[in-house]
Amino acid sequence: MGDPRAWERAVTTDVPAVIFKLIRDPWQHGDLAVARSLGRLGVPVVAATRAPEAPSMRSRYVRRHVVVPDPAAGSEVILQILGTVAQRVGGRPVVVPTDDLAALFVSDHEAALRAFRLPEQPPDLPRRLSNKRHLHELCLEAGVPTPEARFPASREEMVSRAAELGFPVVVKGIDPAILRRRTNAVSVALARSADEATALYNAMEDPTEPNLMLQEFIPGGATSVWMFNGYFDRSGACRIGFVGQKIRQAPPRTGATSLGAVVDNPTVDAQAREFLGHVGYRGIVDLGFRFDARDGRYKLLDVNPRIGSSFRLFVGDNGLDVVRALYLDLTDQPIPESHSRNGRRWWVEDQDAATVLKLMRAGELGLRELVGSFRGVEETAWISRDDLRPAAVLLGQIAGHLASRAFRGGTASGR
Repeated sequence: MGDPRAWERAVTTDVPAVIFKLIRDPWQHGDLAVARSLGRLGVPVVAATRAPEAPSMRSRYVRRHVVVPDPAAGSEVILQILGTVAQRVGGRPVVVPTDDLAALFVSDHEAALRAFRLPEQPPDLPRRLSNKRHLHELCLEAGVPTPEARFPASREEMVSRAAELGFPVVVKGIDPAILRRRTNAVSVALARSADEATALYNAMEDPTEPNLMLQEFIPGGATSVWMFNGYFDRSGACRIGFVGQKIRQAPPRTGATSLGAVVDNPTVDAQAREFLGHVGYRGIVDLGFRFDARDGRYKLLDVNPRIGSSFRLFVGDNGLDVVRALYLDLTDQPIPESHSRNGRRWWVEDQDAATVLKLMRAGELGLRELVGSFRGVEETAWISRDDLRPAAVLLGQIAGHLASRAFRGGTASGR
C-alpha cells in the first residue's frame, strides 16, 4: 500500500494564494488555518485583510500582508488594492475569501477579478445563499427540510410573528452586508419572551431597512448541530465532503464551533450534496443543520458560500482539506480521493475556554465530561509546534485586554 500523503510532495506550488477578508475581527482563527494549510504545502501565501495586528498575520506561513480598507471606502478602492496585489505576486493567484463580505465582494466583482483564479458560480448564487430569506425560499423550492420562519417588517410584527412560532425563537440578520453596517452587529440571538424580542428589535433593527428574520427554535444541545464541509469542482462534482458535529459552541447554543468532531452521517451528507447540486454550487462551502427530535429530520439552518472557520476539523485520511482541494482544482492539478477520519476532533482554545466557564457556572458541564471531551483532539486552532508565534501573540493581546478592563473597572470604582 502506497503512502496516502505522497500527493503533497507532488504538488506544484508556484501559484500564490491570497487570503481576502473584509470584516475586522483580529482574533478570528480562520485566516491562520488557511495560511497553515497551504503554507505547509509550500504555497506562497499573502493576506489582504483589515487587521495587520491580528495574531494570524504573525504566522511563519504568511509571507506578506496588505491592508484593505473598510468596505465603506468603496469597491473601486478595494479592487485597485487587490489588482496591485495580483500584479506583485504574479501567477494569477488563487483568492480565498474568509468572511461573508469578502465572499460576496468576489462574487459581485467576478469580471473585474480576472487577475485571480476563482470558481465560476451561477450568477448571484452566493448572495442568495448568504441571504437568510432567499436561502429559506431555496430550501422550500428544493424540498429540503428547514425550520419555519417569519420576516417581520415592524416592532409590532416582531412580537406577533414570534408568538406565532412560539418562544423561545431564534432572531437572525437576513443580509450580512446590511448587518455589518450596524454598530455591534449580532448575527444570531435567542428571544425567550415578547420583551426580549422587542429588546432585540430595538438593538438590531433599522425600521427603514428591515433585516431581521425569526426562525423556529429547535430544541437540543450543541450535539444536535451538524456541519457539512465540502468542495465542488468546476464541473459541479463534490470532490471532498465531510460531516461533523458541534460538541461545544462559542457562545453556547448559538455560536461557532469551539470543539468539534468528525462523525459520519449519511443523511446529512446526502441532503447537503443534493441541495448544492440542485442550485449548481461551485467552490468551498460550509453548511449547518440541526436535528429535530420532534420529527426526526435534519433541518438546514445556514449555508456559508465560502470557507468556514472550522474547516480544519475536516481533514481526510491523506491530509486533504477543502482549501487544498480548491488550490489543486484551480491550478489544474489532480485532486486525490480522500476519506473522512471518524472521531477526529478539533479545538479552538480561547473561545472554548469562555464557553466552558459559562457552562460550568450554569451547572451544564461537569469536570469528568469536560476532560472526556478532549479525547480525540488532533489539532487546535492556535497552538502548533511548527508555528508558535500566533498563539503567543494572541495570549499577549488577551492578557493586555483583560488588564485594561481590570484597570478601567478599578478606576471607575475608585471615583
